[in-house]
Amino acid sequence: MKTTLGSSQKVCKDNVGENVDPPLYRSMIGSLLYLTASRPDIMFSVCVCAHFQAFPKMSHLNIVKRIIRYVAGTYELGIWYSKDTNPNLIGFYDSCWAGDVDDRNNTSG
Repeated sequence: MKTTLGSSQKVCKDNVGENVDPPLYRSMIGSLLYLTASRPDIMFSVCVCAHFQAFPKMSHLNIVKRIIRYVAGTYELGIWYSKDTNPNLIGFYDSCWAGDVDDRNNTSG
């Protein structure tokens, strides 16, 4: 995979989809959250998927699998934390929370 989420793909509640084993889904999300310490490029996608841990559906599991395929294909990327380097990490993001199809919340104001 070249990206963790498709540009036109919206992650939302799926009330009619097939249920997924919640402990399995939580385990996968937990592993990905642990990985975000050295892979901030997957942070947004993993956090969006983490919203659905209580009642995961097959559509959510497919997105988590896509993230895992992305990580497997880009294993050479990441941040190396060394004791000899400056520990300050500065980053920027551009997220459209108003595009959330479930509640349309916007965190900027």
